[in-house]
Amino acid sequence: MKISDILTDNDVIVINNAASKRQLLKEMSIKIAEGTGIDDRSMFDIILERENLGSTAFGGGTAVPHGRIPELKQLKGLFAKLQKGIDFEADDNQPVDLVFMLLSPENSGADHLSALAQISKIIKDEEICDQLRNADSTEEIYRILTQN
Repeated sequence: MKISDILTDNDVIVINNAASKRQLLKEMSIKIAEGTGIDDRSMFDIILERENLGSTAFGGGTAVPHGRIPELKQLKGLFAKLQKGIDFEADDNQPVDLVFMLLSPENSGADHLSALAQISKIIKDEEICDQLRNADSTEEIYRILTQN
């Protein structure tokens, strides 16, 4: 599985003013729902429920909120670069400024895990994260995310 299988160039956003994790997840749920026809509130509730089980922050300023959406037909991603990091309850206490949201159909076990592995590989790479933070456009961010 490649990142381009779950992420299009329209699925990369820059957020200038997220005040909290909850607000960010709400905003990302609204954006990712646009192309699916699924209610953004349902997506937000599922993502928030998963987040309440334990933070999806990876450390190093990155997070991968994710969830399984019963009505979803295929895996869907959304990447957000935050201009100002927010508290995501990360183990390293660093504010999060790179967020990759992953939504999966309910019965997509292997595909879900494969996608999480690909995302994890990217956001654990400090060099790639530096490139993402220094990128000037959503097009450049998409290119960096999908270069492998």
